[in-house]
Amino acid sequence: MTHSVASNGRALQRGVQGMLAALVPVLVPVLVPIFGALPSVSHAATGAAKPVLQTQRATATYVTRPGDSLYGIAARYLLDPGDWTVLRRMNLVREPRRLRPGITLRLPVALLQRDHLAARVVATSGRVERAFRKGPLMPLNVGATLSEGDRIRTSEGAFVTLEFDDGSHVSVSQNSSIDLGTLRKTALTGTTERVINLRQGKVDSEVMHAPKPGDQFQIRSPSVAAGVRGTRFRVNYLRDSKATTVEVLDGTVGVDALAARQSALQLIPARFGSVTHGEARAGEPVALLAAPTLVDPARLQDAQDVVFDLVPLAAASTYRVQIGRDAGMLDVMCELHVAQPRAALDELADGTYFVRVSGTDDQGLEGLSQVYAFERRHLGLAASAVPEPGSHDYQFRWLMSQTGVETRFRFVLASTPDLHNPIFDKTDLAGRQIVVTDLPRGVYYWTVIAERFDNGRFDETGSAVQSFTLAY
Repeated sequence: MTHSVASNGRALQRGVQGMLAALVPVLVPVLVPIFGALPSVSHAATGAAKPVLQTQRATATYVTRPGDSLYGIAARYLLDPGDWTVLRRMNLVREPRRLRPGITLRLPVALLQRDHLAARVVATSGRVERAFRKGPLMPLNVGATLSEGDRIRTSEGAFVTLEFDDGSHVSVSQNSSIDLGTLRKTALTGTTERVINLRQGKVDSEVMHAPKPGDQFQIRSPSVAAGVRGTRFRVNYLRDSKATTVEVLDGTVGVDALAARQSALQLIPARFGSVTHGEARAGEPVALLAAPTLVDPARLQDAQDVVFDLVPLAAASTYRVQIGRDAGMLDVMCELHVAQPRAALDELADGTYFVRVSGTDDQGLEGLSQVYAFERRHLGLAASAVPEPGSHDYQFRWLMSQTGVETRFRFVLASTPDLHNPIFDKTDLAGRQIVVTDLPRGVYYWTVIAERFDNGRFDETGSAVQSFTLAY
């Protein structure tokens, strides 16, 4: 009697296991949309030789068209065409060769093909190099196309800006290094994933608003991941201190510490930033400094050096001054970091430029910035005065290094340094010299002013006020 009951029990157990094994392929596609991914059923419970596939939670939909087959859909959209069997089980398809038009099928997102995207170089300045993965570094020029796996490095005084298909831009500052980690677009859904790994230095990103919920754009340093769906923000990684700063100019950025034991996403709104140190949690939002203002921004930059004076910011420890060829500062030419609210540079050719100014606080967070246009017109005006031998006459001469635009000159001679109440004031001079006769004893001050119309603008550039004494 006991033996009979035990035998019946084992037979019942085998029967239940058999039913479970038969029902799993049918029930999984029905229950997953309700409860999410189901755990695998053990081999012992099912008696199967292989584990049951864990169906992915995220799915995309496809509406069948005339002539569709499950094989063709898998070949067009899946990484492995052989996974048509997964589609068959998920969607309870009986005839995979012939699908009725208008049926909505679910396809696991994890199995979909992912096409490679590209980035285009739209501006460079200075020494910029690229390499593919661990390959050798080569010069990088405007117009080059970059792909996933490319590395970019900028040296001192070098800058580069990348443009993506949707119009987003990433500008890489001097002494920086980035990797294009992921540049992919998922088939069928059209969602994009762009991940840029910042190894050293600073990047300034302007990301277009993501049209699809699954779109992803991330700047990842060794310590944080900064993700957005459409905004302007900067990320700076300091390799020596292992600190990452994130500064949000527009929109909202999610900052997550990669090394923290307990990850806690920080949402950083516009006009705020955060500092994350080493393996600590992502830093709390901190208000950014206001943008500094430029003193006399309309002043013509006609001296030997190009000089910018800023109205001091009380909380600024340093200032960042960038010169670019465009108002959007995509084509940056040079950059200065100064402790005082004054920046000067030389060897800037004539033209119309833009300057972007910002202040940095004692935590290393760069504040809001402001952009000004300015004109560079360096005439190279030099003047000299020599006495005429055997007389009380003086000959004044001047030279101008820049030519090509009709220029007239004004000569002013006075007895005071401010040149008020001039003794001699001669305008509309076409030549490059003038002689003043019969000067009495005394101290004299003088200058030459070049006057011209250039690009619809009237410019006046004066030489330095010089002085000489007649003692005879």
